[in-house]
Amino acid sequence: MSLKIFKPITPGRRHSTGLDFSVITKRVPEKGLSSILPKKSGRNATGKITTRHQGARQKRMYREIDWKRDKSGVSAVVSAIEYDPNRTANLALLTYADGEKRYILAPDGLKTGQRISNGESAPLTMGNTLPISAIPVGTAIHNLEIVPGKGGQMVRSAGAAAIIMGFEEHHALVKLPSGEIRRFLPGCRATIGQLSNPDWKNINLGLAGRKRRMGIRPTVRGTAQNPRSHSHGGGEGRSGEGMHPKTPWGKPARGKRTRKKTKHSNYLIVKRRK
Repeated sequence: MSLKIFKPITPGRRHSTGLDFSVITKRVPEKGLSSILPKKSGRNATGKITTRHQGARQKRMYREIDWKRDKSGVSAVVSAIEYDPNRTANLALLTYADGEKRYILAPDGLKTGQRISNGESAPLTMGNTLPISAIPVGTAIHNLEIVPGKGGQMVRSAGAAAIIMGFEEHHALVKLPSGEIRRFLPGCRATIGQLSNPDWKNINLGLAGRKRRMGIRPTVRGTAQNPRSHSHGGGEGRSGEGMHPKTPWGKPARGKRTRKKTKHSNYLIVKRRK
């Protein structure tokens, strides 16, 4: 999807941009694969705010996505490309030869009518899911598993793609979008291609109301608060932070590495992210 520029009929519209949705072929989600997403507004079961700056979003339908892609040996046809309000990438609705329908993350350039398949013997074409051991070096992939058979957990945002760098004795080396090079088991599955909607990162919301309809409430600077509410608060006049940047709970906010040195998966990281 390319960017759409609005006519500046109001000050808020002057700099706002959006997506043109020209690749979207279906507006209403599939009935058997969607349900109403309940609003939490950042509250837990007792009503206490545990995640700040959330609330007042519009009603959404949650689309159930096939993360595992475990329907091997049965080909599918792309029936539609749909917009998903719960994520940045678009969705593709697959209709399998046995009549079952499933949602997947749509790779960039996928069109209706294309055939898709899963499994070790699937061809090396965009949208097909294979084990990493069956994908050549240098291929762009997404929806990558961490544990074989658990389903894709990494590289799922709009325009993202990881690159297979090579193979060791018991692992495959994959370069993630962050720049980190990490070891994965050869049995982990991944989908070929870059994810759709790469222009999403260039959107300028322009209006505060668009942010509110997305469910994002305003954020107040720590220096503008009182010292009981934030560690940067207090002071006479417009004072600065006066200390190293912290969260409201006193944890370092910028620059400090927070990954545990004793984490069991540290041996899987070959090169840290930038």
